[in-house]
Amino acid sequence: MKKLVSLRSVLIFGGAGFIGSNWASRLLQTSDARVHIFDNLSRRGVEKNLHWLRQQANNPERLKITVADVRDAVAVKRAMASATEVYHFAAQVAVTSSVTDPRHDFEVNALGTLNVLEAARQSGRQPFMLFTSTNKVYGNLANKQLVLTGRRYCALDDKGVSESQPLDLYSPYGCSKGSADQYVHDYSRIFGLPAVVFRMSCIAGALQCGNEDQGWLAHFMYSALEGRPVVIYGDGKQVRDVLCVDDLVLAFERVRAHLDTTAGQIYNVGGGPANSVSLLEVMDEIEQVTGKKIQFTLQRARPGDQLFYITDFEKLRKHTGWMPRTNLRKTMEIICNWWKERPAVVGPVSMPSVPAPLALRRTTDSCDWT
Repeated sequence: MKKLVSLRSVLIFGGAGFIGSNWASRLLQTSDARVHIFDNLSRRGVEKNLHWLRQQANNPERLKITVADVRDAVAVKRAMASATEVYHFAAQVAVTSSVTDPRHDFEVNALGTLNVLEAARQSGRQPFMLFTSTNKVYGNLANKQLVLTGRRYCALDDKGVSESQPLDLYSPYGCSKGSADQYVHDYSRIFGLPAVVFRMSCIAGALQCGNEDQGWLAHFMYSALEGRPVVIYGDGKQVRDVLCVDDLVLAFERVRAHLDTTAGQIYNVGGGPANSVSLLEVMDEIEQVTGKKIQFTLQRARPGDQLFYITDFEKLRKHTGWMPRTNLRKTMEIICNWWKERPAVVGPVSMPSVPAPLALRRTTDSCDWT
């Protein structure tokens, strides 16, 4: 296994988004790494994340920003030239959007990931790479026998979903992310790229601009705080486990620190059974945290939704010692406090905007590294 070089040059695709900006902030605060953010800024409000990160980079040479699209192979290759580590978070993230426009979903998630992999392979530097996949690659988990208990579904086997769960690429989003997931895994096997795949459950925390398609917990919290009703698709008894983004970035650090074991591996990452909750149950939690009762209506379930998903993260724990530290209530308090401190950053909850055609997209660098 190639040893990590002493000078860290970290490239984050999708670095202006929720997870990317939290990870960039962690790097700027706790390491001497140079951080290169690559983002097309298609999601409303992420420019404010960049402003926040610039304030944290005491030395402006430590933070580089490229405004470009992962579908642009030339821009991706150029950004990759000096990277020793690559974190690929750029994605089309909504199941509903993938159903509306499967081609766009494929081009961003599958082709965009191939561009990143090819740039990493051709760079000759064999950079460490971490790719964030999704639990949606497991489909509707038809093999899980569920029972209805009170206000939530429960699995008869009382276990979370491990990496041994067969893939079932349900919905165009599941297909595109699953394809990318497998490409990353195979590039590690075929080309020796030290890559890791995280199949993630629901991630939540500060800097999250949630909406009803992505970041549902933040969406519910902001709606309660702003007195807006929400729509629940399905009966509200579907269950998810929630992981605080602060714990996710610690998992990034752990897999990099244990590359002799983690390179080439796939891990399910989430809050686990202790941090699982149904949508109806979370309404009660929100009232406890905010003091405000949230109004909601029920509508028919959407294509690709899972009734039940709880992460079994035992493989990651065994390989790195990682476990979640932040419980569900604390995660919700973090979201609530961030909203109160920075309401202008959250702004109105809205659907992600559709990226401009590649021919119209700009590429700008705040500084050049040689």
